[in-house]
Amino acid sequence: MINKWSFYTSLTLIIAFLSSGFKPSDIDSNQWFLTNETDGTHYLFPSQKQTDYSNLNVPYTGKFFIGYKEAIAFKESQGKYKKVNTLGYMGKYQFGKETLKTIGIHDSNHFLNNPRIQEKAFVALIAKNKSELKDIIQKYEGQVVAGVLITESGILAAAHLGGVGSVKKFFKHDGKRYFKDAYGTSIRSYMREFGGYETSGIVADSNARVKL
Repeated sequence: MINKWSFYTSLTLIIAFLSSGFKPSDIDSNQWFLTNETDGTHYLFPSQKQTDYSNLNVPYTGKFFIGYKEAIAFKESQGKYKKVNTLGYMGKYQFGKETLKTIGIHDSNHFLNNPRIQEKAFVALIAKNKSELKDIIQKYEGQVVAGVLITESGILAAAHLGGVGSVKKFFKHDGKRYFKDAYGTSIRSYMREFGGYETSGIVADSNARVKL
């Protein structure tokens, strides 16, 4: 009788011990990891702040606009704000001095040392180029030209590399003639590589300027 009582007592203790391992524990939620669907945020990163990722040497993923601009930045300069290439193009997105003037920036040294202005400059140029290329975008988006599926984001990336004029020439010649920069990178490759990103949120503005 005693042995039977000991067996059931031991069995009860073992079951209780094992069961305790499957009970959910109360762990405080780390708020920066959570997304609030009511706050208008459309990015799926653990943090909503880009600066939280400043030490990463890889571009953002995803097809949202933040992924778009970080992917272009990585291609242009590996995301380095103070990068100046051998041709004098500057910053994270590799702007030339003349291009900066078209969006209201005349102090290139201040630009090079100010990440906030560089981010604004990229958005301003995209808005300006979108305005100048709106007819091209409307006409060709969704078509395949020279083996490339044409999208708005691809067109705008190509314009960032080679300018609006080079994009217009690309379509004028059905993609058979296209601009390459001094390092051999073509606007055709940019149209392909940066196609399909979300850029509809950028409002076309022919007078886009950076407010310093």
